[in-house]
Order: sequence, then structure tokens, then C-alpha cells
Amino acid sequence: MTTLISATDTVTRDALAVLQPGFTGTAAPDWVLRRVDEGLASVALFGRNIRTPEQVTALTAQLRAGREDLLVAIDEEGGDVTRLEVRTGSSFPGNLALGHVDDLDLTRAVAQELGRRLAECGVNLNWAPSADVNSNPGNPVIGVRSFGADTRLVARHTAAYVEGLQAAGVAACTKHFPGHGDTAIDSHHAMPRIDVDLETLYARELVPFRAAIAAGTKCVMSAHILLPALDPDRPATVSPRILTGLLREELGYDGLIVTDAVEMQAIAATYGIERGSVLAIAAGADALCVGGGLEDDGTVLRLRDALVRAVRSGELAEERLADAAARVRALASWTQGAKKAGSGPGAAGQEGTEPGTGTGSGIGLVAARRAVRATGSAAPLTEPAYVAAFASASNIAVGDETPWGVAAELGRLLPGTETGTYSSETEAPVVAVLRAAGERRIVVVVRDVHRHAWMGEALDALVAERPDTVVVEMGVPQAAPRGGLHIATHGAARVCGLAAAELVVRGTDGPTD
Repeated sequence: MTTLISATDTVTRDALAVLQPGFTGTAAPDWVLRRVDEGLASVALFGRNIRTPEQVTALTAQLRAGREDLLVAIDEEGGDVTRLEVRTGSSFPGNLALGHVDDLDLTRAVAQELGRRLAECGVNLNWAPSADVNSNPGNPVIGVRSFGADTRLVARHTAAYVEGLQAAGVAACTKHFPGHGDTAIDSHHAMPRIDVDLETLYARELVPFRAAIAAGTKCVMSAHILLPALDPDRPATVSPRILTGLLREELGYDGLIVTDAVEMQAIAATYGIERGSVLAIAAGADALCVGGGLEDDGTVLRLRDALVRAVRSGELAEERLADAAARVRALASWTQGAKKAGSGPGAAGQEGTEPGTGTGSGIGLVAARRAVRATGSAAPLTEPAYVAAFASASNIAVGDETPWGVAAELGRLLPGTETGTYSSETEAPVVAVLRAAGERRIVVVVRDVHRHAWMGEALDALVAERPDTVVVEMGVPQAAPRGGLHIATHGAARVCGLAAAELVVRGTDGPTD
């Protein structure tokens, strides 16, 4: 027997209210506007929706034409993960760079300026910061998105980031609860598992989330990871023990809980997105990220109807769905109040009292320059160079469309600089680089060389042939420094590339930090 779904009844409106779907296009599709009118309370923007700040502002205004308090979410971490600057690279360094500098005023100022730009475009919920402790240096999906491997450093910078972002009137979403840092698998592809004891989880993973809660984070995002010490059967996103028992009851968190994208394979391949979504709301989640580029409203309707059927069958308590929807609306109300407040202590746009720590358009580059660490020495570079990019596949959170490296920035500083890209599929990469470079100084750019054996081998062989090679590590600088000059940027944002290029041109006669 088919269950009839009404677009106007309370349960159906609540089911729509807990969805945070993405969509395609740079203008609001008719189906999105129709569902907003029926109760959809949130939408999500990705790089595919963004061309210019002016276009995003027009898009968010169009989305809010029928609902002023609509939540517009984005995954704008800065650093490697950027949506506003997906085609150019970010104007802000990411978390690892900020953690390396370890200046809380700087972290707060960077987050506040990023939040100001989001607010100007009409975005009021940011799925950031990452509070994951990058305790596994081989982690394929977190890495430079973490403030670092030191638990207390991660905790204090997570809190500072939350404070800065929310001072700009944009709700922070601290992720990926209860901690994605000790994984060796990307949950976009499969189900990661963290096999550590409770003592370790409480002393390491949970500390930054406690700090975020104390700082007033308006949102927490769940991770699609299995932690047997907390729940041997269900990953965090669908675990009542973790979302309700741990996060709500034990840690005392009362804000919005949103899932990571339900179409990620860790959930979709295990439960299916409809079943996984019902289980997540029943477990204590309040909102479901549906991050795929939806061409129409088919997926939204499938999830809406799955939630309604679960209520009507008794599988999902109507009160739980109503509570989830109420939390979504409460967050929307907070963003409205924050927007109207506009100014006050710590409000966006105010300058700091110390040079280099106030908000402003240049704060990202200030931070990136401070995050550079150089080992070895090199004379100033005055002639065009040859940049060899040793590249590996980007993780899905970063995406292939976001440029990285130093070639573009070095080319602006030294016109005539050329570049080539080399991968594990390149035959005899060292021979190819030497042939292409000729007599020019070689600058090799890598990310996470410690995770890629071919990259380390090629780098060693190249430095043996050309000891004056400059090496720029734009990932986690876990491997030993190589080259005449080794530069660690602690991230691959555009401003990190500029900071590295400036140092290459300027040269150095000793270590910097």
C-alpha cells in the first residue's frame, strides 16, 4: 500500500526542514524555490554554484526571496578546501598553517575575515572548522585540514576559529565528531574504523570538541566512522550512543547536529541513503547534508518521504523529527539575530590593535607568510626557474579543480618561469624534469611526500643530480627536508604558494620559521 505524502502537513514540513541539499547551477533552480516554499529550511553551496562574489550574493538573495531565514551552508575551510575561491585557490591558509604559527589572535582574525566575506555573500552557516587531531600522519583525507597532531593545540585553535567565525555572524560547524584524525581510509569511499580505547578517545579526539562546545559552536558535524570503543555496531552518524549519549548528554551539547554528506560511501554503501538518513535522525542528528550536485528534487523527495514513512510506521518518533526541525529553525533564528546585530565587540570589519592580527583583506597572506618554515639556504633567484609539480590524486574534499603550487605565483614574480606536472605514471620522471629544466634552477613542489614512495624516490634522485634544487612541501611536512632549500608551507592555498614564491625569489642564508 502506497503512503500518501502531503506537502503541507507538519510531519512533511519537518522532514523537509532537516535536509541541507546541494544543487547544480549558479542560479536557484525552480525545484529548490518550490521546496523552500514547502518547508525546506537549508540549502548548501559548493564550487559548482559559484562564479563571483556578486553572483553568490544574487543567488542567496534569490534563495531567500520566499524565506528570509533560510540557512545557506557552505564548506569553506580556507586552505586546501575552498568553495568561494575554488578556481583560483584560497586567500586564507588552512588549519595546519594556523596551528604551526600558534597565534590564537591570528587564527581568530583569519576566521573572522573569512566569515565576513561569507556573510557579505549571504552565507550564514560554514561547515568548519575541522577539530580533528591529525594523529595518523598517513591520513588521506584530513592532513593539512587539521590544526596539527597536538591535542591541546588543536583544541585552543578550534575554539579561536569558532569565536572568530561567529563574531562575523556566521554559524560555525565543528567537525568531524567524534574525530576523523586517526583514520587511514577516506569516508567518501569506505567506512573508516578507529580501534583505540576509551581513554585515548577521551584524552585525544574529544578534547577539541569540548573546547568548541565551550566556545559556543552553533553546529557540530558527525563523522561516518566506526569507533568500537564507543559503539561496536554503528558509525557515529547513525549511533544513538555517540550522538545522543555522548555528544548531547555527556558533553552537554545543545546546538545543531548535522551529518556529513549522506551520499558518501561509508553511509550509502552500508545502509543506503534513505535508510541511513532515518537512522541518523533517530540517533540524534538534526540535519542531513545532501552534498551531491542534484539536478532535480528526486533525492530530496526520496529522503523527505523516507522520513515521513518512518514516522508513520513508528520507526522514527514524531517528537524526534519535530525536535530536529526545531533546532534547524533555532539556528536560522540565531543567524537572523546575528545579521541584525551587525556590529559590536569582535564584529566583522573591526581592525585588531596589533599589526598583522586585525581583520582585513590581507590577513590571509600575513598568516601564510608567518606559517612558512625554511630549512637550508639558497641565493636569491633572479632568473626564470623551472617548476616541477609532483602530483598525486586530490581527495574529494579538496577536488581537482582547485589549483595549487607555486608556478603561477613564481611566474608573476619571474616572468618566463615554466612548469610541468609529473605523477606516479610518468616514465623516468627525473630524466624528464632534468631535460625540461635545462640550466634553470629547479623548484619541486610536493604534497605529503611521506605518503607517496614514488615521490620520495624521485625527489632523492633529483636532488642527487641537482643539489641546488628548491623543494616546496605544501602538505604535512612529515618527511625529512630535502634539497638545497626546503620550504614547508603547511598547506596549498594560493596565499601559501605566494608566500613560498616570495621566499624562493628572496633567498635565505639560514633556517626561518
